[in-house]
Amino acid sequence: MPLEAGLLEILACPACHAPLNDRTADETPELVCTSPDCGLAYPVRDAIPVLLVDEARRPA
Repeated sequence: MPLEAGLLEILACPACHAPLNDRTADETPELVCTSPDCGLAYPVRDAIPVLLVDEARRPA
């Protein structure tokens, strides 16, 4: 289930403060940092973004 547009507008990557790309409609819901230098992917569990750097998936 995609996040509300208003919520997505105020969320940012905790590591670099770049905007996040909404990929919550995918099989593995996550928010992905749009910065090419960072690219961390934060999980979304039970429709709640987990914006902790320690919980983020590193880019492949």
